[in-house]
Amino acid sequence: MIVDERIVTYIHSLEFPESDIIEKIEQEALEARVPIIRKETQSFLKVLLMIKKPLRILEIGAAVGFSAILMSEYMPEGGHITTIENYEKRIPAALENIRRAGKKDQITLLEGDAQEIMKTLCGPYDFILMDAAKGQYVQYMPEAIRLLAPGGVLASDNVLQGGDIVQSRFAVERRNRTIHSRMREYLYQLKRDERLTTSILPLGDGIALSVKK
Repeated sequence: MIVDERIVTYIHSLEFPESDIIEKIEQEALEARVPIIRKETQSFLKVLLMIKKPLRILEIGAAVGFSAILMSEYMPEGGHITTIENYEKRIPAALENIRRAGKKDQITLLEGDAQEIMKTLCGPYDFILMDAAKGQYVQYMPEAIRLLAPGGVLASDNVLQGGDIVQSRFAVERRNRTIHSRMREYLYQLKRDERLTTSILPLGDGIALSVKK
């Protein structure tokens, strides 16, 4: 836990529910142990979208489509979301959820490896949400920056890894060391890339916000 659990619980208590279908998809995902963005991160994302008003959004990591459907409710009229998912078992659920939410015209799901798919995209995108395999963020970064419009926002979720990111790699479980090292490298590069201005926030499981200069 990055932030005191009592504070997180209090923040959650202030939230208003979303539409019935979004609430249902969220509950189904939680029951199936599918990782989706946390409540406090959802609120932050909604505010970002209402400030930025992005017409073109790219999401790296669709899972079951929850984040894309949520974002579609807060982007301007006429906006479009392209989302990428590589895990075959989740793709049917994502497609079905997009259909159930009535978002087939607003959300396009691309199936396959994000790094390869991103190379085929032209952009520019006003907003990119990075929420896929954490160990791959640093590999996705060059294409994400290329596809991001000047003044565009790159939001990278789950970057603090439950607080483990501050530990020595030898203090984390052996099976997590590669992801730990790659995420530290990703954050290092985000902060030092001259094309970006980045802030790292201890919100949810950590979120990095980068604006392309």
